[in-house]
Amino acid sequence: MDSRIGEDDDGYDALATVVAALIDDHGTVRQWSRAAAELLGRSADEVCGLHVSELFASTRTDGAPSVGPSSPTAGMFLRHAHGDAVNVRCRLLPLEQSAHQLLLAVPADRAEESDQATALLRALLAQDQIGVIVRDADLAVVRTSSTPPGLSAPPLGSTLADVMEPSHAATIEAELRTVLTTGVPLVDHTLRGRSRSAPVHEYSYSVTAVRTTDRHGRPTGVIALVTDATAQWLAGRRLQLRHHASTRIGRSLDVRRTAQDIGEVLVPDFADLVSVDLADKVLAGDEPPRTFGGGDLHLRRMAVRATDGWPRGLLPLEARFPRLPDRPPVRDLQEGRTVLFDRDSISRAVGDSRLSPLLIPDNGHSLAMAPLFARGLVLGLVSAWRTQGDEPFDQEDADMLAAIAAHAALSVDNARRYTREHRAAVALQQRLLPAATTLTPAVEAVGKYVPAADGAEIGGDWFDVIPLPSLRVALVVGDVIGHGLHAAATMGRLRTAVQTLADLELPPDELLGRLDELVARLAAEADPAERDTVGATCLVALYDPVTQLCTVASAGHLPPIAAGPDGTARPLPVRPGPPLGVGGLPFEATTAHLAPGDWLALYSDGLIGQPADGIDAGVNRLAGRIADLHRAQCSLRRAGEVLTAGQADRPAADDTALLLALARPLRHDAIAEWEFPADPAAVADARAAVARKIGEWGLTDLDFAVELIVSELITNAVRYAGGPIGLRLIHDKVLVCEVSDPSNTQPRLRQASSSDEGGRGLFLVAQVSSRWGSRYRQSGKTIWAELALPD
Repeated sequence: MDSRIGEDDDGYDALATVVAALIDDHGTVRQWSRAAAELLGRSADEVCGLHVSELFASTRTDGAPSVGPSSPTAGMFLRHAHGDAVNVRCRLLPLEQSAHQLLLAVPADRAEESDQATALLRALLAQDQIGVIVRDADLAVVRTSSTPPGLSAPPLGSTLADVMEPSHAATIEAELRTVLTTGVPLVDHTLRGRSRSAPVHEYSYSVTAVRTTDRHGRPTGVIALVTDATAQWLAGRRLQLRHHASTRIGRSLDVRRTAQDIGEVLVPDFADLVSVDLADKVLAGDEPPRTFGGGDLHLRRMAVRATDGWPRGLLPLEARFPRLPDRPPVRDLQEGRTVLFDRDSISRAVGDSRLSPLLIPDNGHSLAMAPLFARGLVLGLVSAWRTQGDEPFDQEDADMLAAIAAHAALSVDNARRYTREHRAAVALQQRLLPAATTLTPAVEAVGKYVPAADGAEIGGDWFDVIPLPSLRVALVVGDVIGHGLHAAATMGRLRTAVQTLADLELPPDELLGRLDELVARLAAEADPAERDTVGATCLVALYDPVTQLCTVASAGHLPPIAAGPDGTARPLPVRPGPPLGVGGLPFEATTAHLAPGDWLALYSDGLIGQPADGIDAGVNRLAGRIADLHRAQCSLRRAGEVLTAGQADRPAADDTALLLALARPLRHDAIAEWEFPADPAAVADARAAVARKIGEWGLTDLDFAVELIVSELITNAVRYAGGPIGLRLIHDKVLVCEVSDPSNTQPRLRQASSSDEGGRGLFLVAQVSSRWGSRYRQSGKTIWAELALPD
């Protein structure tokens, strides 16, 4: 007989400790096994021929051992050769066609250990919440239990690659082989993926694996205990998705950006394809109408998101949502309820077969739709499709989408309200700013205003071009502290004040002094908690095309940049005073020469931002850019677009105001100047000189008016001011007549009575001129009058 019978494949003798003896019908031992000899220390020669009762240390009263065929008997003791009692479990088995019986016995401790192991394995295999998979050394399945819900029992002989996706199979096989090689158990390993067999679904299992060995400690396989954690995993994933939605959706106050955030949150964690359609009124910042039933829902597709790209043929971005028939699902959505569809039900709801390709993707099998419902209004719809796998949306998915849509609806409504307020602020800002392009005899100017962060904030930056008498022009740029309607309103008040003060023909430094007093009064009128936020910076440049001089004063503002056609550019050396509203310190004026063709750039700090290497470096870089554009003969409009490009896209950008001006000095032959003594005879000389120049310019139609103005103004200077008396004519689109004298007395226009001998000179000047006025110089004053040229 083969000696390997009773041994397993690893060479382990499973029956090596079983005592076997053949007993004849008289109770005599006829055969004695080697295991029995080793266990009791008694050879076959010593035992064979003895009565069986002599083998036991305890017997019944009749001398027969208390063993039977039904079950092993515990508490029996075999007698060892040294007289010790060996506790065993015995069973006496009758043999077929023989009167002989077979006595089998095993040590009681070994039998108890086997019973416990059997009971443990039986208990594990009987569990319906814990899957037990016994694998051999090749990791093939040799035994499985009833598996927990959601886990399919792998067939006997199958390997991991037969039941899992290849990537997941390779990962867990490497883990199990490590257990098999090292003996270190794998504890609570999480395994997630998608099943390969139908129905395809996502799963998450917790796997604990230990190595099995034979009696000699050699590895024989792996036992894996598997528990289904899919429900907990899905619940955690839903919770994480809601948290992600709460932190991601609503970060922007832009309606379109909010719609895009909804799609980015839901794909791919919730759906494979998502579209967001918003009401037309919402995009404009208004409330959508209350609708009920089918028809035109007045929606427009504002965001799309898909795992594999948006399918061709499906309703694209920016397209209008088609008309829908009056169906119960449409009414459910309009009443704020989330609706689930399969492919057949959505086809029935759409009705018109021509709409199906626009609304239903080719491989879409499950659809969840939730309205963006806020304050009883449907602001839009969120449509989520599953196109991969077979798992449809369930009620838990619908509840989660409804919660996300409710949060998103509040964010969309906040963005809508902001859009409305922002639109009002933009309208106010645009109404308060001058025209973008201004053409005067002195300069050609182009201004550009860019709100901060793609329109997220309207601020108080402004620019202005103010034509002044004698063809001069004031160029202004300013920046009010803060943003929003308050800053825009303050900017409007300051711009009006600047225009009024400029009409008084104050020099730039004195103008800023008066403006500083105004801002201080505004701060005093403000709420005490907001007084520190009332303030502004401002820069005023006064350009005279006759002298080609530009006088600049700054109240805490960045210096202007002068650029020549030769490609050179420099910040003007302006010494800035304190910002407006600080008070107590004077403002200083700086004068520079602007040649024909020079550019002058005035700007707010939003144009250079907060450079890491300092404001001066940022200003110098801006000067270099302006020089390059001027050297390239770029137009002012194009230069403004290039310089402000990308300002609104900077996430933390301030709003920006930019004013570019091209200097246009007058020709020398368009200016005539004389000086006369304070002598009554000078009046006739002045009239004659003016008449000759008017003739040279071909303005004989203005002879009478010009001679009358010159006569009256010089007469007043001779009579009340003294000499010397300056006379200047400026010929451009208007004719300007200026008379200067050393007196600081302000001329006054009054209505003379019939008995008065004087007081009619300025009255006559006002009657024959288009407008008139006076301004002070460093010493004395200048009275001017403008006359419109003949057509």
